[in-house]
Amino acid sequence: MDLHLATYFVAVIDHGGITKAAQALYISQPSLSQAIRTLERRLGVTLFDRTGRRLELTDAGRRVEVAARRILADVDRAKAKVAAVRELRSGRVDIVADASFAIDPLVSLVRAFRTRFDHVLVRITAADGPAGILTALRSGDAEIGVMDSDADHASFTALPLGTQELVLVAAPGIVDDDLPDADGTLSHPSVRDLPLIVDLSDQASAAVLAGIVADGARNVVVDSAHPNVTWDLVSRGVGATIAPRAVAADEAPALPVYELRPPLRRHYGLVLRSGQPSPAAAAFIATARGVLGSPSAPGSEPGPLDDVAVW
Repeated sequence: MDLHLATYFVAVIDHGGITKAAQALYISQPSLSQAIRTLERRLGVTLFDRTGRRLELTDAGRRVEVAARRILADVDRAKAKVAAVRELRSGRVDIVADASFAIDPLVSLVRAFRTRFDHVLVRITAADGPAGILTALRSGDAEIGVMDSDADHASFTALPLGTQELVLVAAPGIVDDDLPDADGTLSHPSVRDLPLIVDLSDQASAAVLAGIVADGARNVVVDSAHPNVTWDLVSRGVGATIAPRAVAADEAPALPVYELRPPLRRHYGLVLRSGQPSPAAAAFIATARGVLGSPSAPGSEPGPLDDVAVW
């Protein structure tokens, strides 16, 4: 049953005839009469008893009425659900990230997004480095990726957001008092003599740490892909780790933090799969811009991606 034919059929019932129904639908009376005849022909039944002055439903017509009203109600519910997603009263945004950015900046971004859009579910999945993130975007497992902006992003649309400052974190006794320079910084060569706990399986991170990991990774005492394990070992004095300053402040606020010389930084941003983002994804992108990029005007709603850069 075509949706418009169901609408016309129910209108004739509700308005008690063709003339009033046609006026309510803003169509001509002959067009509405033809539509009803078309519906009867397609269904192979007579819907109205036309012998009297007023149209009356036949037994078949009453059965069709139940089906038609159910169809229209289902369509109304579907429209309401779509409207809810568009207005961000429901919906979901799928994000993929690797361990390097799972805490900083992802936690602050999700917190800001949920503060504003508390009816939208945020689904976060993990991936192994930039290649895993791009694979998740291609397959549709995620709509937004958070990754190193210096990594190869193929032809994906991307939005640079910010920079992490990486610092060395170690329990007392790991770094000798005479090792830091007068300003408290550690040179890269001096770090090569310290026992490190890092994740060598993360190729993007390994590339960033190449200058402070000794040849053959001889100063890596634990190769750990689990952040919780890493921080527990660091706090117990097994070795030092390299982490974003913001993460170090959250995970090990009582441990000494050493700046590196030259500074070690990692750039990050959002990577977007092709096509128009969903309303929830567009809202997340706008939130990320407001938190880490150029804030939108107060009270403004998420807008189109008119200034998204391509790395």
